[in-house]
Amino acid sequence: MVAYSIKDLESLSGVKAHTLRIWEKRYGIIQPARTDTNIRYYHESELQKILNISLLNRHGLKISKIANLTNEELKTRVAETIQVGSAFEDQLDSLMLAMFDLEESKFTLILDHQIESKGFEMTMQNVVYPLLDKLSMMWLAGSIKGVHENFVVNIIRKKTIVAIENLKCKECKPEMRYLIFLPENESHELSLLFLHYILASAGIKVLNLGINVSIYDVIDAYTIFRPKYIFSIFNDSFAETPLQPYIDELVKNCPDSHVLISGFQTTSQNIKLPSKSKILYSITDVKSFITQP
Repeated sequence: MVAYSIKDLESLSGVKAHTLRIWEKRYGIIQPARTDTNIRYYHESELQKILNISLLNRHGLKISKIANLTNEELKTRVAETIQVGSAFEDQLDSLMLAMFDLEESKFTLILDHQIESKGFEMTMQNVVYPLLDKLSMMWLAGSIKGVHENFVVNIIRKKTIVAIENLKCKECKPEMRYLIFLPENESHELSLLFLHYILASAGIKVLNLGINVSIYDVIDAYTIFRPKYIFSIFNDSFAETPLQPYIDELVKNCPDSHVLISGFQTTSQNIKLPSKSKILYSITDVKSFITQP
């Protein structure tokens, strides 16, 4: 059974722990369970309820009024409150609630509304990535089930692939050929797919080799595709071994390409960048780089 501390509730809902305790004591909105050693903890149902309550409270409904609602009335009011143009924070809470119940149609509807009204890129940056950050916090705390993470990742993966396929722009920069991939032991495909979308939306020709790609396959692809840029992301890979020799080998074997790298390991390790290589720290850096003269 998943258990949450009051600090977990604060991190995930945005409601201060002090405020949660006041709501708990004054209105009995949530009821903590206790361990044999009298440590307080909360179940998933309490987290879901707090997400609903905080959403309504942000829209001006007083806690004293919310406290008198039944669970069904609470859910109904939330459904009535959420609109297509609602704030990103509201949409984020709604996505988390749909995730907990594994309601794919509801999750997809909220996501589709955001994409239609705000655009795919803005939805990814302002809704999807904050959602994934919250999931990471929950995973590290041991307070999320694997099925929830898989549920979210698979839906977003499908949406990103569709967004790439639906790009209408023609390749206006044929000389800016990019080969992108994730190395062996790197499996976070969403970052790679979003990178693919950003590049393709700028009219750049992209060859996406996918995840868990050996350096030998990268070199073979370089020989055939002849990219101007080779781009990879290093988050989990090379956590136990130095990244420097890999970058050096990539640059050596792909001499006509510029090597671009990103991810946690590029900042946590002291890398001496060879010539024709560069670290891009964020999507903002990527967008600035591809638009420069």
